[in-house]
Amino acid sequence: MVFIQLKQTELKTINKISFQDIASIPQLVKDFLNQEIEGFEEYTFSLDNFMKRLHEKQNSFTSDQREILADVLEDQLSGLTLSSKQKQNLNDLKLKNTFTVTTGHQLNLFSGPVFFVYKILQTIKTCSYLKENFPDFNFVPIYWMASEDHDFAEINHFKTENNYYEINEKSGGAVGRIQITDTFFISEFEKEFKDFVFGTELILMLKEAYKTGNTLTQAIQILVNRLFSDFGLLILDGDSKELKNRIKETFKNELLNFTLYKTSKEKVELLTEKYGKVQVNPREINLFYLTDTRDRIDFDGKKYVIVDKNIQFTEEEILSELENYPEKFSPNALMRPVYQETILPNLAYIGGNAEIMYWLELKDYFKEINLPFPILIPRNSMLFLKEKTLGKIEKLQLKIEDFFQNFTTITNNKILDNNEILRLLEEKESQIIHQFSELKQAAETTEKSFGNMVKAEEVRQVKSFKRMKKRLLHAEKIKQNEMLERLENLFLDVHPSKNWQERVYNFSVFFADHGYLWLETCLEEMQIEESKLIILAI
Repeated sequence: MVFIQLKQTELKTINKISFQDIASIPQLVKDFLNQEIEGFEEYTFSLDNFMKRLHEKQNSFTSDQREILADVLEDQLSGLTLSSKQKQNLNDLKLKNTFTVTTGHQLNLFSGPVFFVYKILQTIKTCSYLKENFPDFNFVPIYWMASEDHDFAEINHFKTENNYYEINEKSGGAVGRIQITDTFFISEFEKEFKDFVFGTELILMLKEAYKTGNTLTQAIQILVNRLFSDFGLLILDGDSKELKNRIKETFKNELLNFTLYKTSKEKVELLTEKYGKVQVNPREINLFYLTDTRDRIDFDGKKYVIVDKNIQFTEEEILSELENYPEKFSPNALMRPVYQETILPNLAYIGGNAEIMYWLELKDYFKEINLPFPILIPRNSMLFLKEKTLGKIEKLQLKIEDFFQNFTTITNNKILDNNEILRLLEEKESQIIHQFSELKQAAETTEKSFGNMVKAEEVRQVKSFKRMKKRLLHAEKIKQNEMLERLENLFLDVHPSKNWQERVYNFSVFFADHGYLWLETCLEEMQIEESKLIILAI
């Protein structure tokens, strides 16, 4: 067990659970990590695979591409105070021995759920790990802002232990372009956090980022830079004419030939057949058109139609529009990885399970357009539990792993633990099954209908025992209502709102007591070579 001393309170690592041992992790992700999906063995985490990707990307990424990327980043970050490490990373990007590791996320209000922080820290630590193992190369962590997404309702809020905060703005277009006018949530946040040790720091962060007139892109740039500048993280906004100039040919191919849809079809069918469904279904055209709103581009057989807009293009017109105004063309969820890998000297992408699953659909398309496919790394998860909660779990003779299995089964077993009636029922049921086994053997020597009657009677009596056990559980739940309530409350302590903690609470819940040392603790405990759930006591 690792002990880490922080100011005022202590954080300590309790357990690290492999994704393979967690029931809710999708089987597709588990199989990918186990290298059990044919064709993806070279795109899982290993030093050998990184070396292959490194040489592949070095041979395909030009010095011109590096210069453009560095210039765009320098311009986008010009309004921020950069650390010496960030400045060094910007300069290094121009060198042919420099590569990136990337994560991406939406522009959630004040970063949204705390896993936003975890995935960035894992990206930073992965770069450090690669530098240790490949000292002749440089590795730069990149946070890709999903500034062109248009679903404002997905990002306009965050939650703490006690409150829900929301911002109201006119939406419909690229969320990154939305200007902030509603700052009521800041005064409410101030009331909740003003008395915490690092509450003032949080309030200043919020006020600086979400100042009236800032866009949501600027807000996230300011916030992320405040949190991660000392780690050298660079923040990239894909909503850029200069960068989209680099992918015009791919977008043109998409408009004319529906290549992503066609080349990913076989992979989508294979994944669907084995795993039930895919995360994102490709469209014939995987692009949006950006005006005051962000709308799908469709093709009706003759013309290109902007869905929900009174706008149409002939083939010649839309290709001219792409040539002159590439910034008006926005990739959807499946095309964004292609855009990202085109403009970055990238080796690996760190994402959530859902992200990894839709990246897997794209490998054949990458091959078709001669674009190197990156290593995919399912991000780690973290869980902070109070000592009091851990004490209750221990007192009930449960393990923290139990809360990441089928908890209904765990609860039922606990309610019926050492139950004498259940023991007796199972004993008698076993005897009945054994007796019928002997009877069925004897019945085989006589007329067939008698044998069938014996089998039917066995089924009836076994069903009767199952009904009795079900009724016993129901009766014990009523009798042990207090125990049941304790178990349910413990589950909610571990899974607030019946969800993983990291998908519910904002980082402020943890930063308020520990400040930047909390970030350093998360970074220190973050796993690199394996995908795990890391559990810490607080």
